[in-house]
Amino acid sequence: MANTNFAALTSNQLTAWSRDFWRVARNFSFINQFAGTGQNAMVQRITELTKSDKGTKAVITLLADMTGDGVTGDNTLEGNEEALRAFDLTIELDQLRFANRVAGRLADQKSVVNFRETSRDALAYAIADRIDQLAFLTLSGVAYTLKTSGALRPVNAGAGHDLVDLEFASDVSAPTTNRHRRWDVTNGLSAGDVTAIVAADTMQYKCIVELKAYAKDNYIRGMRGAGGEEIFHMFVTPQQMAKLKLDSDFLANVRSAGIRGPKNELFAGSSSVLVDGVVIHEYRHVFNTANATAGAGGGANAGAAGYKWGANADINGARALFCGAQSLAMADIGLPEIVEDNFDYGNQQGISIGKIFGLRKPKYNSDYNSGVEDFGVIAFDTAY
Repeated sequence: MANTNFAALTSNQLTAWSRDFWRVARNFSFINQFAGTGQNAMVQRITELTKSDKGTKAVITLLADMTGDGVTGDNTLEGNEEALRAFDLTIELDQLRFANRVAGRLADQKSVVNFRETSRDALAYAIADRIDQLAFLTLSGVAYTLKTSGALRPVNAGAGHDLVDLEFASDVSAPTTNRHRRWDVTNGLSAGDVTAIVAADTMQYKCIVELKAYAKDNYIRGMRGAGGEEIFHMFVTPQQMAKLKLDSDFLANVRSAGIRGPKNELFAGSSSVLVDGVVIHEYRHVFNTANATAGAGGGANAGAAGYKWGANADINGARALFCGAQSLAMADIGLPEIVEDNFDYGNQQGISIGKIFGLRKPKYNSDYNSGVEDFGVIAFDTAY
């Protein structure tokens, strides 16, 4: 396969290369499969900027439910219309870039793989994986200073070298009061509090049943399927999924409701299972405390960022996400920018990829809870 000479490419050819890269990156991305441009998508993708008197920005619009009771009979409707209330949410934009460089011309010639093609896949995976991590941290209300495994990210020297330096990092917010729940093995669904988690509070089938009822009672709107049915997505860690598969009630439900034979999710080893209108997805970047620091005892580190959960910060926990429509807003502006450069008098080559995007968890002023609430996601904490 011939090498791609970026310097010799026309603008149309370079655009095609960028599109090919973004196609590969989207295929690598986990969160992308839940994205769409409409209000029925779990991740609403904004692809165009909105012009305003303050410049151009990425905006998602949330529509509030109508609260009036209408007009009865032949009474006059004109003049008694209810104003449609919309909340515009701005998504900050920033660029994330990755690059790699071949060691030298001799090394490139000896390689059996094409440097540029290999770079495309490596860079596409890197940027897709970081976007996935950022998306799950945003949904979970966890700062970008942490990894999805609960460990603190290394701090690099110099400003602008860390994910926390992204413009939209400051918009990450903890789950709102009525959108944060935990599992209590004795009392069931309870108010969220990572310091109250104990080792016995593990995922089970009852969690799904109670969470779905709670979501509907608290006006979280699911996605509408082709037949009009309401669907929710729930994201769990591999450990949480393992606990579910060891729960007899969960097994009985999947066996009874699922496809008969070897294509049943239990036998096929599927990472996604449909239970009672909730599609449960197993994913490694669901936030957990596997690599967080264990507390020194006495409760001094309980609830602190980078530490495990429980009263003594010694419990492994995970934050499942129960998601309805418009749980996450993603600004996806333009194609990635690809740049190739030469170093050391042309002896080395490097390729960089830059993508402009933004993430934000939508919030709204709730008429039902008289306060600001996360729009479409419930953070649900368990031990594992």
